[in-house]
Amino acid sequence: MTLIEIQNVREKLLADLDAISGAPELEAFKLAHLTRKGTIAAMFDELRSVSKEEKPQAGKELNTLRQSVEARFKEREEELGATGGHEEHGRLDLTMPARPVSVSTPGHEHPLMKTLNEMIAIFERMGFAVENGPEIEDDEHNFGKLNFPPDHPARDMQDTFFVKPTPDWTPTSKDQPLLLRTHTSPVQIRLMERQRPPIRAIMPGRVYRNEAASARSAVAFFQLEGLVVDKGVSMADLKGVLLSFARQFFGSDAKIRLRPSFFPFTEPSAEVDVSCYICGGKGCRVCKNSGWLEILGSGMVHPNVLSACGIDPEIYTGYAFGLGIDRTAMMRYGVSDIRDFFENDYRFLEQF
Repeated sequence: MTLIEIQNVREKLLADLDAISGAPELEAFKLAHLTRKGTIAAMFDELRSVSKEEKPQAGKELNTLRQSVEARFKEREEELGATGGHEEHGRLDLTMPARPVSVSTPGHEHPLMKTLNEMIAIFERMGFAVENGPEIEDDEHNFGKLNFPPDHPARDMQDTFFVKPTPDWTPTSKDQPLLLRTHTSPVQIRLMERQRPPIRAIMPGRVYRNEAASARSAVAFFQLEGLVVDKGVSMADLKGVLLSFARQFFGSDAKIRLRPSFFPFTEPSAEVDVSCYICGGKGCRVCKNSGWLEILGSGMVHPNVLSACGIDPEIYTGYAFGLGIDRTAMMRYGVSDIRDFFENDYRFLEQF
């Protein structure tokens, strides 16, 4: 597949769209070229066989092809929507029964759930249990026992959604503020409160942040966190688990690097990058020519967190990590706007 071939396909598909005169033809074009098994998707699959030198430019041309064809398709859809169907088929009969759903087009996983379930399966193979917890949390579990200082910015109304109790709510003995959890770390706290080490579990789920929605961030999104607590657990154990995960999820050639960072609940802390699976670490638009993609935060569980949960930090150590499902799915599938995952546009979802 050469750049000239990609450009020729683009010109042909645009010409075919311009020649369409009715809604049935437009639907046939969509099924042939714009679905997950269509012409354009097949060309993206062929990208694997392109040489490393030509792959970045070929990928760019394929994205241009897809965007231009989809944009022109929407224009033709609007142009034919008001006349094509009505002129060819006459007035709509609203009393007619609905068409039965074809058994040849069953439902499928949402791309976010597909990504999340694949991650869960990888960690389960490595011996991690799956833990869940409430999405409405109290301040102690969401912040206090995770070593957040009382004046930490994350407690501010600009970052957290606080929940107003209903009139029939019975206050607890401590009468703590209620909020929508800002991470799945409270599930770690609840697990350590009720279970003595050894602990080895992941915590997937939806979390909430009071921030402006944009192409890169959303008010509600998914996280997956992990926790291991036992005697003799070290940073080397953490790196080994994360490297194994990266190679199973991103490919056998994946490499990782740890950069020093800061989180209140871990010490030492590190952010983890994986070698860009698109350019093979050579540098491209997706990785901003760095060759690396940031995927998660991690570190050794802070002794204060262990103590707050009744675990002796002189005997036990542990590590924790957390990654965002939405941004990982964006990188993997080449989605440029996180909001596409939540708009329920069938044309977008059927590609997966």
